[in-house]
Amino acid sequence: MTRDKLKTPIRRAVFLDRDGTINEEKNYLHRVEDFAFIPGVPQAIRRLNRAGYLVVVVTNQSGVARGYFELSDVQRLHDHVADRLAAEDAHVDGFFVCPHHPEAGKKAWRRKCDCRKGEPGLLLQAARQLHIDLDHSFMVGDKQADIEAGIRAGCTPLLVLTGYGAETAQNLDASIPRFVSLTEAVDFILRQDAILSSEA
Repeated sequence: MTRDKLKTPIRRAVFLDRDGTINEEKNYLHRVEDFAFIPGVPQAIRRLNRAGYLVVVVTNQSGVARGYFELSDVQRLHDHVADRLAAEDAHVDGFFVCPHHPEAGKKAWRRKCDCRKGEPGLLLQAARQLHIDLDHSFMVGDKQADIEAGIRAGCTPLLVLTGYGAETAQNLDASIPRFVSLTEAVDFILRQDAILSSEA
């Protein structure tokens, strides 16, 4: 067998911001009891799973740096999200977290990094670990930082108007597609697949 045949195939992904995109925006969310999906999100993620996309959550959690909660609290919440999705026959293929802040908080976490969105570091890290084709992937979020991270990573950026999305849209380049929620963003992604398939 040749070396090329041993390589892991490159895969497409939909990167999702967390707060304001998949769950209701709550200031420095870290408690399981405060978590609530935005309506339709588990079903939208299930559709992406079934269409063959990797679903990857990329999230800034500067509350760790600021000392509001621990990284273990973030992990506990993500375990809860995974359980809730599993009950809906859906799943996330990876959670990638930036706990840093460039100026505030604990010294161990207080630094300028390349993983805090709008830098692309979280997406690049996920791409390396999960063998993702960034050029054929999407970044969905509600903040300017999400859009910037997606563009810098080479993904197609999509804005949702949940969370801070309506506010973000006021100053966002008109060329960036925007959608009422993740449900409509997934509709768009899967329509692109259908168009590409029909042209093949």
